[in-house]
Amino acid sequence: MNPILSSPEIVVRSNYSFGDKPILAILTIDDDTQMFRGNRQNFADLLATGEKLGFMTYVVTIKHLKLSRSTVLGYTYDINEDVWSRAYFPRPNVVYNRIPLREDERLPRVRKKLMALSRHPNIQLFNRRFFNKWSLFQWLNDAKTTKAYIPETRRLTEIAVLSSLLRRHSHLYLKPVRGKAGVGIMSVRVQPEKNLPYTLQIQEEKGSRTFRCATLARLWNRVLKQSSVIGEPYIAQQGISLASMNERPFDLRALIQKNEFGQWELTGIGARVAGDTSITTHVPRGGYIEEPEKLLISVFGQDKARKVLSKVKNTVVTLARQIERSSKHKMGEMSMDLGVDVSGQVWFFEANSKPMKFDEPHIRKKSLEQIFYYSQYLHAAALKQSAGTSV
Repeated sequence: MNPILSSPEIVVRSNYSFGDKPILAILTIDDDTQMFRGNRQNFADLLATGEKLGFMTYVVTIKHLKLSRSTVLGYTYDINEDVWSRAYFPRPNVVYNRIPLREDERLPRVRKKLMALSRHPNIQLFNRRFFNKWSLFQWLNDAKTTKAYIPETRRLTEIAVLSSLLRRHSHLYLKPVRGKAGVGIMSVRVQPEKNLPYTLQIQEEKGSRTFRCATLARLWNRVLKQSSVIGEPYIAQQGISLASMNERPFDLRALIQKNEFGQWELTGIGARVAGDTSITTHVPRGGYIEEPEKLLISVFGQDKARKVLSKVKNTVVTLARQIERSSKHKMGEMSMDLGVDVSGQVWFFEANSKPMKFDEPHIRKKSLEQIFYYSQYLHAAALKQSAGTSV
């Protein structure tokens, strides 16, 4: 898709009416080179869906979203010309946060604007920030309804933590707390009967590196060296013996979104099978997409596969409710990575408040539409509350 081309700024009348539908702004951050950051194809798909459903929708940057003004400078996309152009739009009623990078979201000016948005009486903001892995596990481990789905997880602060976990679990995953797409993940296995009992596998952009260590101290030094490269605190997590097909483990990716009633609902589930030498199941690292039902049936048979899939569908909604409750922020969607072990037990591995788009067409279509249905719910609820307050 082409970068933004310069064009006259179009003035959109601020009294333009879309009935009871809110004006939705997709929030991102400005960029000196390409005007704004983010997945342009995703933004274009959202704009096209909004138009089809009768919503005024545009992309706006932190810089241009002036909350004291009735109109703001935003961006729209012409699919026929394959061109992005600038236009003035009415100030939004609902803002969908799609700032793409954690480091952008942590900038003082961005944090200040997100805080102002969250307090604005006439604007509803959802998906305010990225998740922190350690916070997620704390939230879920603290609730009786979700504790059973959480592998044992601790902050990796010292060698004693690693030693303690390896006494209970022969396989661990080490993950950066603010990691993305599997970058920086390490796998540790211990086989006491071997001369070099500790095996450390480090995920890289292409494939992985493996080190074998004679002592825990040498293993710890390798871990420290790698974590310093990533520059993030790490968590250590119990490794789960995942169900596998043709000796390749797989996990499930679920997309959970709020619907037109403001309730969490499963949009869809996909499955990812691990590559030959990859620690993770991410497609860019050799993994591939498969149908969840097919994989589960191959492992458990038809009857048990149906029960496992039903358990997964119920579990993701329970997890989403607890995450939102603990985060204390309004959320409209999240994706989750889940595992199913060889006994059929469901495990939670990760959640992402800025989900990447799903490749499965039926999930993709529904995911785009749900953003607008939930936005309409938020707007209607705000209007109702405002009317009740003013009476």
